Amino acid sequence: MTRPLRLGTRRSALATTQSGWVADALRERGADVELVEITTHGDVDRAPLAVIGGTGVFVSALREALLAGEVDLAVHSLKDLPTAAADGLALVAVPQREDPRDVLVAAGGRGLAQLPAGARVGTGSPRRRALLLDARPDLDVVAVRGNVDTRLRMVSSGELDAVVLAAAGLARLGRLAEATELLGAGAFVPAPGQGALAVECRADDAEVLAAAGALDSPADRLAVLAERQLLSSLEAGCSAPVGAHARFEAGALHLSVAVQGPDGLVRRVVTGAAAGADAARALGARTAADLLAGPLAGAAGALDPLAVPAAIPRPPAAAGGDAREHTPDRATAGPRPDPESGS
Repeated sequence: MTRPLRLGTRRSALATTQSGWVADALRERGADVELVEITTHGDVDRAPLAVIGGTGVFVSALREALLAGEVDLAVHSLKDLPTAAADGLALVAVPQREDPRDVLVAAGGRGLAQLPAGARVGTGSPRRRALLLDARPDLDVVAVRGNVDTRLRMVSSGELDAVVLAAAGLARLGRLAEATELLGAGAFVPAPGQGALAVECRADDAEVLAAAGALDSPADRLAVLAERQLLSSLEAGCSAPVGAHARFEAGALHLSVAVQGPDGLVRRVVTGAAAGADAARALGARTAADLLAGPLAGAAGALDPLAVPAAIPRPPAAAGGDAREHTPDRATAGPRPDPESGS
């Protein structure tokens, strides 16, 4: 690089940790990197994400800073990134993905099955709410916002019996040991892109495209392409009750899906060729088309996060989370280990 790189990041501990990891990876390749903290709308408005806009509330300020030339690249949690292309910007790298699973952090070291009837479980995600109530209809699922520390204190203080968080966030903060259960991605399907980072830059900045493109993990990019194409084809945002998790196995790409529809939770596991970006997108698009022709007929564009609580039957309690794609000139990597295998 012929100039220092200004890397835009949100101010939270998790965001700066994630951005710091990207900055360190670039420094190892000889770049001079400075973190520039930027406050986003999602950081200052504590209303539920579905109310304040859902998709994009954590990324718009970073993108504006990029386009204004105030920073040279930005790091996002990929699950927060809108699927629509952003004019003038490129998704230059999807670095190696962390564990995409969700975790439960519960009082007394309990797992999901061991929570008492009527236990209060916190989450700000309509997807997690739908999956929790599908597994345990007796739970009292409480809408919460706040950073990792805030949510964990809700459990340690006794305000909540448990919270559900992303394994990746806890791992990056060095706090994964506080999880009391790793929720399997087959049943508790993660959000599209969960566990992955997205590095964006200006589409005409050749130096940054070359430098940051070296961080790209082609196999992880293909997996999240399939997940995000499903989300896009369903015309759903990152706050919608949609889970999608793609993984490589035996030379194929397997896509697990869970969507809260008008008549309850819909699940699918589909398989497609792992032959590149077009095949990954086709798998996501085909899966969405099949859902919209069947159990989600008429639901395109109508997967309203605010409707999720009413869509799930709740028996009385018993007594007792695409920018324009830039693909670096690299060969597609082979399969990555399945995160559920413990590898």
